[in-house]
Amino acid sequence: MDENRTELPMATLVGRALQALFHWGLADQTPELLKFRENAVFRVRLAGGAPAALRLHRPGYHDDRALASELQWMTALKAGGLHVPAPVPTLDGRDLVTLPATSTFASQHADIVSWMHGEELGRSGEPLRQAPERLTEIFGQLGEAMAELHNISDRWSPPASFVRPAWDFDGLLGENPFWGRFWDSPGLELGAARRLAALRPLLAERLRAAERLGLDYGLIHADLVRENVLVGAGHVELIDFDDAGYGWRMFDIATTLLRNRREAHFDLIQGALIAGYRRRRSLSDASLETLPLFLLLRSLTYIGWIGSRPATPDAQERQARYLTEALEIADELLHIPC
Repeated sequence: MDENRTELPMATLVGRALQALFHWGLADQTPELLKFRENAVFRVRLAGGAPAALRLHRPGYHDDRALASELQWMTALKAGGLHVPAPVPTLDGRDLVTLPATSTFASQHADIVSWMHGEELGRSGEPLRQAPERLTEIFGQLGEAMAELHNISDRWSPPASFVRPAWDFDGLLGENPFWGRFWDSPGLELGAARRLAALRPLLAERLRAAERLGLDYGLIHADLVRENVLVGAGHVELIDFDDAGYGWRMFDIATTLLRNRREAHFDLIQGALIAGYRRRRSLSDASLETLPLFLLLRSLTYIGWIGSRPATPDAQERQARYLTEALEIADELLHIPC
C-alpha cells in the first residue's frame, strides 16, 4: 500500500537480500529493488537466468504459519489455472526462510515467487489510460479471474496448519479491526473521530443484516487494486496476496471497485467486472445490493491502515483523502447521516 521507503541505504538493503538469496544458491548477483512497501521486493535471476521475485517480508506483520499458508494457497490457485505467482523452493526444498536479526534488521521471513510478465493495469491516483473498449475487456477478465479464485478456493482443502487473517465482522468493525481502529486513528480531528465512531453501530446493524442473507464467504484476495492486477495477452495476472484471507466475496468486488469510483468510465468498469464474475460464478442481485455497504467498509479500513503507519510519506494528506472518501460514501451511497 504505502510508497517506496528509502530510509535504509540501498547497499544495506541489497545486502539483506543477498543473505536471503544464499538459501537458493543465488547470491552471486545484484538483486534489483522493485518496491519497498509492506515488503521489499527484488527482481532476481534464477539459475537458468529466468526472472523471479524475492520478497523480504515486513517483520511482525505475518508469522511463518500465515506466510507458509499464503504460499500454499497460491500454489493451489496456480494449479487450478489462475495466472498467479508460485513459490520457488530453496536448495533444501523450503518455500520460506527466516533471516536472523542483525544490528540493522529485525528477524524476518523471505521467499521467492515466480515472475509474472503482464503490465500493471494502472496506478492509484492516476486515471486509467485504456480506451473504453479495452477497459470492458480487462475488467471482464478480472471479474472472471476473481470468480475463479473463489471457485478454486472453495474446491481446495487447506492443510490443518493453514491460517490467514479474517476480514469478518470483527476484522472490519470489532474492537481491534485487522487494519486498525479507524474511528480512533492517530491524527484524526476530534470531530472526524466522532463521526466515524457514530458510523460503527449503524454499520454493525447493516452488516449483521447482510450476514443473515447468507452472503458468500470464503478465501478472498482482499487487495485486487489496479497495481496488483497485471494485464497479459488475453488474460489478467493477480499478484500480492499479502492481505489475502477469509472474507465476504463482495468485499473482494468492493475493493476493486472502490479505487475506480472517480474514473470517467466507472459504470462501464463496474458492469464489466460484475458480468465477468457472473460468467464464472453465481452472484445474486440481493448480494449486489450490499455493494454500497462493502464499499464503505473497505474505505474505512484505509483510515485505520494509514493511522497505524504515521511514517508513511504524505500520511496526513492520505488520511484526509481517505476520510473524505469514506464520509462521501456514507452520505451518497448509504445515506447515513454523520
